[in-house]
Amino acid sequence: MKRSLSLIAIAAATLASGAYAHEVLHAGHEDHAHGADCGHMAIEHAGHVDYLHDGHLHFAHGAHFDEHALEVSSTNPAAEELASMVTTDDHMHGHEGEEHEMVQHGDHMDYVHDGRLHFVHGDHMDDHGPVALVDPAQLAAR
Repeated sequence: MKRSLSLIAIAAATLASGAYAHEVLHAGHEDHAHGADCGHMAIEHAGHVDYLHDGHLHFAHGAHFDEHALEVSSTNPAAEELASMVTTDDHMHGHEGEEHEMVQHGDHMDYVHDGRLHFVHGDHMDDHGPVALVDPAQLAAR
């Protein structure tokens, strides 16, 4: 009996530690169903489709949405020495009337431009790599 109580206490502490914690964010979005016709950009991320909503990636999970961010990786680097400079773009991002959406990438925000992550860095932009945009027609077929 004492051993069983110890195992229960360890399991409870592990769950509470965050190793298995599940934080629900943007709880006020229950009235909006993300999908093929929702109007939000869809991005393939970590084996599933997330929807870009107000700079955050939303993943429908049960009756709520989980908030995801793009991880810094070798495919999507953040360090300037690993990223390439964007030289072919005809405009800087971050201007009034900006038409490109932003997404969280690691600890900063990038612009999504033609399937690439652009980061405004002083007087130029760094290319933080590709993102896999999903065509709404493909979503409807799933």
